[in-house]
Amino acid sequence: MSHIFSGIQQLPPDALFGLKARYTADTRSEKVDLGIGAYRDENGKPWVLPSVKEADKLIHEDPNFNHEYLPIQGFASFVDAAAKVILGDESPAIKQERLVSIQTLSGTGSLHIAAKFLVKFYNQSQTVYLSKPTWANHYQVFESLGLKTASYSYWNTETKSLDIEGYLNDINNAPEGSIFLLHSCAHNPTGLDPTRDEWIKILEALKSKNHLPLFDSAYQGFASGDLANDAWAIQKGVEILETPILICQSFAKNVGMYGERIGAFHLVLPTSDNKSAILSQLQTFIRSEISNPPAYGAKIVSKILTTPSLRKQWEQDLITMSQRITSQRIALRDALVQLGTPGTWDHIVNQQGMFSFTGLTKEQVARLESKHAVYLVSSGRASVAGLNNHNVQYVAKAIDEVVRNTDTKL
Repeated sequence: MSHIFSGIQQLPPDALFGLKARYTADTRSEKVDLGIGAYRDENGKPWVLPSVKEADKLIHEDPNFNHEYLPIQGFASFVDAAAKVILGDESPAIKQERLVSIQTLSGTGSLHIAAKFLVKFYNQSQTVYLSKPTWANHYQVFESLGLKTASYSYWNTETKSLDIEGYLNDINNAPEGSIFLLHSCAHNPTGLDPTRDEWIKILEALKSKNHLPLFDSAYQGFASGDLANDAWAIQKGVEILETPILICQSFAKNVGMYGERIGAFHLVLPTSDNKSAILSQLQTFIRSEISNPPAYGAKIVSKILTTPSLRKQWEQDLITMSQRITSQRIALRDALVQLGTPGTWDHIVNQQGMFSFTGLTKEQVARLESKHAVYLVSSGRASVAGLNNHNVQYVAKAIDEVVRNTDTKL
C-alpha cells in the first residue's frame, strides 16, 4: 500500500564511502586503499599523533575535566587559538577586532554555516564559483541550501598543471560580487596549488571585481609541514582584499581528529562594525542545528595549541606526516619511471598534500580496482597517504599494467 512518502527517489550511495565499503569487503590480501582522505602510517594503520596522546592524558588528569555543555560559540580557548593559527598571532584582523569566529562541526560544518550565512545575508550573488575540479561535497553543501554553483578553470588536463590564465579569465568574467571558493593549500583533489606570485594575481583579480572570497582550509600544516607557509594565501588575502573574507577551518587532517569533528568558521570584516550582531546570527544557526558544539575534541586541540611543549610536538608531527607523504610521491614517480610506464609522471611530485590527481581515466581506475585491488576515486584522485614502502612498488606495477592495457595513454 502506497503512502505519502512512497514516491521518494532513492539516491546512489556516496561515492567515497561506497568506495570504502567495497575496499572493506574485498578479501584479496594485496588490496590497497588510496581513496579515503585519512593519514596512514608506514604500516598502513591510523596514526594517533603524539601531541594528541599527551594532550588527552593532560585533559583527563585535570581535576576540573568534565563533559558539560559548551557555550553556543564553542570552547573559547580553542576558537581564539584556531583564529591565531590560521591568521597569525600578529594578524591585523585580530588586533583590530575585525574578526568573528565560532566553533563548527569540522570543515564540512564550517562550510554549511558559511552557506547559511550567505543565503541569508549576501544578496549580491547567490552563485558560488568552485574550482574545476573540486571536492565533490562542495556542490552538495552549497546546493542543498539553495545556492547555485558554477565552475572556474583550474586543472589543465593536457599539461597536468594549473590553468592560471583560464583561472584569471573566469574571475574577470564572473558577475561582480560573485562568491569564489578558494582552497588555501593542498588543493583537493589535484594537490596542485598556485605559486605565491600566482596567488597575488588571483587575489588582485578578485579585488578588482569586488568578489567575495571563501577560503576552505582543511590541510594547514599537513601540506608542507609549515603552518605559516600553508596559511600564506589567506593571510595575504587579509592584506590585499577589501571585502569581508570567509574562512572555513578544519582540524580533522592536521591533528588527526577525523571523527571528533573539530573546526571553526571565521569572518574577517573590513571594520569592527556590527560584530556582535553577526555573531548573534551565527549562534542562532548553531543553536537551531546542534545546540552547541562538541567539547572533547575541542579541548584536546585547544590544549595542543595553547601549551608550548605540545605545540612544538604538534609542529613536529606535521613534519612527520608531510615528509612521509612527500617521500611516497617520489617513490611512486620513480617506480613508474623505472618501469617505463607510458606518459609523464612528474606531476605527482609537483603536487602536495594528501592527494594526487594522477591523470588516470575512469576506465583505468576501474581496472585497478577489479584486477589489482587498488582503490581510488574514479576521477583518478589518489590519497598518497595510503602508500608506504610495503605497497608502493605493487601500486606502481598495477598502474603500469592498466595504462598499457587500456586505450587511453597518459
